[in-house]
Amino acid sequence: MNDVLSQERKAYVHHRDWRKSMSDNVAYALLVYTGLQIWVTVKALKAGSDSILPYLALIILVAGIIPACRWFERRWRDLSDDDAHDPSLAGAFRSDLLRLWLLAVGLPFLLTGCFKGVTAIF
Repeated sequence: MNDVLSQERKAYVHHRDWRKSMSDNVAYALLVYTGLQIWVTVKALKAGSDSILPYLALIILVAGIIPACRWFERRWRDLSDDDAHDPSLAGAFRSDLLRLWLLAVGLPFLLTGCFKGVTAIF
């Protein structure tokens, strides 16, 4: 049974297009990131922040995430047709996905927390 699953997984990885997969993940990560950033900013404003900093943080963070996501996508978009289906790139792909999703999920909380800290000091 495990051999059959292993063969099916290898066939899937062999036919998987790393370019399309990364492009899809970048699109979803941007949606998740933007939604989280808006949610965190709204929470900060409801917590009594009178400052314009949460709005500034929202603008900066949305503008800042796009170049980072474009880097991930560009790295995989420029693969040749042969490399786009090369199973040996699976490890590098997973590594980039992990970094992309850590950035998309973690950055809104980290940077909004920093802006809240700056607001509390001043």
